[in-house]
Amino acid sequence: MGLMVKGRNAWRIERAGRFALVVDASDYFVAAREAMLKARQSILLIAWDFDARIPFGKADDGGPERLGDFILWLADRTPGLQIRLLRWGAGAIRSMFRGSTLWTVLRWRAHPQITLRFDRKHPFASSHHQKIIAIDDSIAFCGGIDMTSERWDRPTHFDRDPRRVSPGGRQHPPWHDAASLFDGPAARAIGDLGRDRWKLATGKDLPRCDAGHDAWPPCVTPDLRDISLAIARTRPKMPDAPPIHEIEQADIDLIRAARQSIYAESQYFASRRIAQAIAERLMEADGPDIVIINPKSAKGWLEPLAMDTARARLMEALRRLDRHGRLRIYHPRTAGGAWIYVHSKLMIVDGRVLRVGSSNFNNRSLRLDTECDIVIEGDKATAPVIAGLRDRLLAEHLGCTPAEVAARLSDTGGLIAAIEGLKGEGRSLVPYEIPTLSGIEEWLAENEILDPNGPDDLFESPARRGLFKGWDRLRARVRVRGRLAALKRYDARRRAQRRTRGK
Repeated sequence: MGLMVKGRNAWRIERAGRFALVVDASDYFVAAREAMLKARQSILLIAWDFDARIPFGKADDGGPERLGDFILWLADRTPGLQIRLLRWGAGAIRSMFRGSTLWTVLRWRAHPQITLRFDRKHPFASSHHQKIIAIDDSIAFCGGIDMTSERWDRPTHFDRDPRRVSPGGRQHPPWHDAASLFDGPAARAIGDLGRDRWKLATGKDLPRCDAGHDAWPPCVTPDLRDISLAIARTRPKMPDAPPIHEIEQADIDLIRAARQSIYAESQYFASRRIAQAIAERLMEADGPDIVIINPKSAKGWLEPLAMDTARARLMEALRRLDRHGRLRIYHPRTAGGAWIYVHSKLMIVDGRVLRVGSSNFNNRSLRLDTECDIVIEGDKATAPVIAGLRDRLLAEHLGCTPAEVAARLSDTGGLIAAIEGLKGEGRSLVPYEIPTLSGIEEWLAENEILDPNGPDDLFESPARRGLFKGWDRLRARVRVRGRLAALKRYDARRRAQRRTRGK
């Protein structure tokens, strides 16, 4: 039996005829546009945010460049096509006043083939965070990329790129992201997931599409063919819907199953359960190398208080256990020294298992928000391809080629040693340094005030929750191992003394 088990850490496990990992929004927007042009019956767009003003893909197909105008043009161009958009409701009011957005939304609402709805079906302080596209039940996208501003960038991550600007013309920092693209029954399953979410958010049923057709975008070359793909979800506890923690269980199972290496990219590192699973592996004498690619700091004013402080406290605790030096967090940097913001959410285990989606290593993603990830377990034929995807991602961050990464991995035999040998000045990865926290920052982090571990924790006394809640068993294991090691050292000394006396 494989790592992914329906009902434990997966919702469904389905076949995909083609699969590709799409890295960074420049390629993602082009691929999404080409796929949408092939739509006949239905396009279902579900995301945390949309910005109708952004340039969307390459406008060389006769359609307008901006997303909002393109959707209107596409509906007019394709009679019978229904385009439905579902976005998180709490952030929608403010977004309506971004430039011409309100006028575009009114035009969408007036069009009989376009439906925009806001998802408010979640607990207080929760958010709808999935980023999925389902087209005719024939093709699907699932990942971390929203069709909104400040997402566009290329894998080159130039210090200054004339296209990396907001709709208002302001240059925004470099941005790294990733999403998956696949077809077949797995894509139909994403359509089912989207319809389930639409029904929960709006109360309306949506029909399934007729027999599928080939909607694969010509610009994308598949990385894998004819594979099994698991779909995992997070859904918070609600009065009319039970909680779902498939992604959290999948993450823990993948960490526990790793033999040589865990490579992860995440916007945050703040989950106590993920940290505890990592801690258990660090205590092993021959555990895997664990590398997490994080942004230098979270965006906004509130997120750094919640996420950066929790990361510091967790890494401080984990480094005490990391006696073999097998855990690293790195930040990617441009050739000119600017920090690249990491928004991707993926994990590659032993170069043979790939997990990619919308969930981060934080409590919200694993317990409080709605999320969707996909997981692929490689076999003898597909594992080298998954390892190649890891090498491609590392090469992007280190400013070298995938072949150089593969060669260094082969020479050193270790993920951390390979990165340390390749990193340098300019475009590279920079090791994380634990900052000094103020008293209020430590209190906020340790009590998970800004990153609650589910809807129940929102109203629980800080005295009853905490970043290291549940670590008592782990601490006990550390103490027991320490005592056993001391006894072994004592026995070794006694044996040595007896041998000396015997001589």
